Order: sequence, then structure tokens, then C-alpha cells
Amino acid sequence: MAAAISTWRDYVALCKPKIVCLIVFTALVGMLMATPGPVALSLLVPATLGIGLAAASAAAVNHVVDRKVDALMARTHKRPLPKGDLSARNAICFAAVLCVIAMAILVLRVNMLTALLTFISLIGYGVIYSMFLKRATPQNIVIGGAAGAAPPVLGWTAVSGSLEPHALLLFLIIFAWTPPHFWALAIARRKDYENAAIPMLPVTHGLEFTRLHILLYTLLLFIVTLLPYLTGMSGITYLSGALALGGGFLYFTVKLMRRPEEATAMSTFSYSIWYLMGLFAVLLVDHYIPALAQLVL
Repeated sequence: MAAAISTWRDYVALCKPKIVCLIVFTALVGMLMATPGPVALSLLVPATLGIGLAAASAAAVNHVVDRKVDALMARTHKRPLPKGDLSARNAICFAAVLCVIAMAILVLRVNMLTALLTFISLIGYGVIYSMFLKRATPQNIVIGGAAGAAPPVLGWTAVSGSLEPHALLLFLIIFAWTPPHFWALAIARRKDYENAAIPMLPVTHGLEFTRLHILLYTLLLFIVTLLPYLTGMSGITYLSGALALGGGFLYFTVKLMRRPEEATAMSTFSYSIWYLMGLFAVLLVDHYIPALAQLVL
């Protein structure tokens, strides 16, 4: 019984559930932002499930590709594959099953465009980023961030059936958010990446250079998050939330410039996660304010 529970937990760990939950949340916001009214459960459920399973599949592929590197890093050496709790063969079979189920759901119950874009994102993260970019350039997370920025677009196309400019704004927000988010973690775990010979920016260009780029990307992100308001996609409620949350992010990045300790880097990394969740939550609240106002009136 204990072995069965352990195996079940190992397969769950392959899916990177915390990351997948954030991916599913941003995809869900994309779905709801794509229409002024509610989304039918007959579409909402399969779209959410398909995108989530595809994200879990990509995460499992990443575990397989990084299993030797993970064994060298304090942050990841207890993952199922480095510990020997699962074989690479079982993990890749698991990833393949998740991928097939995800694609079947999206093709049959959502639409072909969403299925195609989801598959491209899966390949982008699981193969292109994990197998090549991560080891090839210190700009790995910038280039590879495109795959991680796709979920709200996938959610949008699931409802609308087409690529639209406002969906691409959501993509742009996560694309700009990814480098300062991940580089803060890379600073805190610099020795791990150095031991594993992964060319993360703090390893190749030093801490001062990385902290400066975190600040510059956060400023870029601050500007990008104003675009939904400036384009008429969102209203004053979103703008207020974006300014407050962006101000908080800038506070942490400026603090990181002044205090380059590991604890400050981890605080910046932790805030960045809450920042993204809060920003997308405010987007959603702002989106439904007109409908709520009509109900009240």
C-alpha cells in the first residue's frame, strides 16, 4: 500500500502541479476574457482539462530531459527520477499518455486551433526549451518564455476560435514577466546552476548584471501591463490593480539591487508568483464589472 501511494505521488510530482495550477488559472482567465458573458461548462471543462493535461505532459518531459541535471542540484535532487523512484521510460510513457488524452479532448471537444497551439506550446517547453535552449544560451528563459506565455491565448482561442489582439496582450504580459520571475530564482540558486553547468544569466554574466536586467524587465513589464487599459480592453479597476501590483514588483527589484542576498532574491521570486495571480484576477474582476453593474441596476 505504501509503495502504491509513493508511486502515485511520484507521478503527480512529474506534473509540477503548482506550475500547472498557475498555467490553468491564466488559461481560464483567457477563456473568460474572450466573451462578455459566461462560458458554457460544456466548453469550459474540456478546454481547462485539455490545456492542463498538456501542461502536465510538458512538465513530465522536462523531468525526463533534466533528470541528470536535477541530480546535481539541491533544489531538484529529490525529484522522482533522480531519486530512482521512477524510470525515465515510465515517465516518458506517462507524458505521452497525457499528451494523447489532452490532444483528443481539445480536438474533439474544443477546436483544432486550440489543439494545434497547445501542442506547439508543449513541444516548445518540453523539447525546444528543455533539450536545447536551456543549455545553449543565458537568454534561454527569455526565448523559451514564449511557451510559458501561451496559456491565456489557448484559453482565448478555445472560446473565440481565433487569434485576437487582446489575447496577444495577455501573452505579452506573461512573456515580459517570465525573465524577472525566473532570474530572481536563478540568483538564489546560482550555485546549483553553476554545478550543473546550466548557463543561467547569474552564472554567465554575474549577479550585478542579472539584478540590473531584472529591474529593466520589471520596468518593461510595468509598461506592458498598462496596455490592456490603454487599448480599451480593461477599465480603471484593472489599471488601479496593475499600478499597485507593479509598484510592489518594482519595490522588490529595487530592494534586490540594494541587497543582493539570497533571501531577497527568493522574496522577489515569491512575490512575482502572487503578482501574476493578482494581475490576472484583477483583469477578470474588471471584465465582469459591467455585467455586475447591470444586475444591480
